[in-house]
Amino acid sequence: MIMLSQSYAAQHLSAEPPLFQPGMLVRHRHYGYRGVVVCFDPCCRADDAWYYGNATQPDRDQPWFHILVDESVCSTYAAQENLLPDENTAPISHPWLARYFGRFVDGMYIRNVEPWCR
Repeated sequence: MIMLSQSYAAQHLSAEPPLFQPGMLVRHRHYGYRGVVVCFDPCCRADDAWYYGNATQPDRDQPWFHILVDESVCSTYAAQENLLPDENTAPISHPWLARYFGRFVDGMYIRNVEPWCR
């Protein structure tokens, strides 16, 4: 579970606009997994223990995305620089899809109003 750091987020807001919106399909640039964006933060809101416990530390001052991972029960938190648009426009398989999305239309999920657990 990602512990959120309110102090970092309050002090840092990225000027960089998000390249991805909720419902868009993405692929991780290094790890190759596919997923769907549920929501994003304007900067990394993870606490220092989570952030420095990762193999890499992408810049915190950029959009970070909460992603449901295809063919998994996992979700991830990924920096914008590590994501690419997914060329595969097929639906993904994840048990939480119905909680956050209503339909799948033209390669994109339609987000509902259920908030992402923070």
